[in-house]
Amino acid sequence: MKRGVPMQYSVKLSLVAAEHDLKVAYAAPGYEDIAITSVDLNRPGIQLLGHLEYFDTDRLQILGKAEHALLAEMTREGRLAAFEIIMSHRVPGIIVAHNEAPLPECLEMAEKYGVSVLTTDMDTSEFYAQLIGTLRRHLALRQTIHGVLVEVHGEGMLITGDSGIGKSETALELIKRGHRLIADDAVEILRTSRDSLEGRSPSIIQYFMELRGIGVINVQQVYGIGAVKPSCPIDLAVSLELWDDQKAYDRLGIETKTTTYLDVSVPLVTIPVRPGRNLAVILELAAMTNRQRKSGYSAAEELARRIDENINAGIEF
Repeated sequence: MKRGVPMQYSVKLSLVAAEHDLKVAYAAPGYEDIAITSVDLNRPGIQLLGHLEYFDTDRLQILGKAEHALLAEMTREGRLAAFEIIMSHRVPGIIVAHNEAPLPECLEMAEKYGVSVLTTDMDTSEFYAQLIGTLRRHLALRQTIHGVLVEVHGEGMLITGDSGIGKSETALELIKRGHRLIADDAVEILRTSRDSLEGRSPSIIQYFMELRGIGVINVQQVYGIGAVKPSCPIDLAVSLELWDDQKAYDRLGIETKTTTYLDVSVPLVTIPVRPGRNLAVILELAAMTNRQRKSGYSAAEELARRIDENINAGIEF
């Protein structure tokens, strides 16, 4: 996978079945390789009656009590015809909820068209919500970037900057101060909803960190399980850059800057780096400031308001 390029993923039906403890009533040929590519689900009420105008055949089909009640009113021939409408489109699978036994006509058409049928004892609505969450996680749009992801005071902080700027060393100091590492060097970013991002490490390098002059260390082995975390939301982006005396840096923080990953905006702060600056302390402060802003408080805006009040009152300072 090329870094920085979003990709769309698929997930095996068999994996989804294992995660939700689904029972297989009929496994179609090639069951282990059946791929799901759509995060959306479908309850085929009107489709069972032959209305296919908005029928997305890439979706898993969920049959609950309402669908079974509809089918119960049909004759055997009607049920065969209804299931043939669905199965002939080679949907990735049908899941029967509420611990209902799949109807004989369902299994007959499933075998004819090679569509897997599974069951769950969960309530339809509860299962529907859980399955949507699972598919969002597996099929999320994602990209991998060069950077470090740490959780600081509960804020997921994505640290970027040129190679050698000190990202890993800063993350190590944060770990020593009680914060947690999610990913070093490569951060996999997933869009988990329309306006939310989650970050994690590629599995092959999870919890490993490279430090120039030392080499590779396993953070979990050195600092313990409390020093790492498998994933976290991305709440703040931090760009480290070498200090430039000719550049005017934001001294008040009134203006909120953002950067974008996978079409989702993330607050951005740029931290100039030079000898003597304690970056770990600064990033801790950046995390706490970001939390305050999310709760509606801005120290810069309060200071500006006080200054305006003094000017309006004719008070010199």
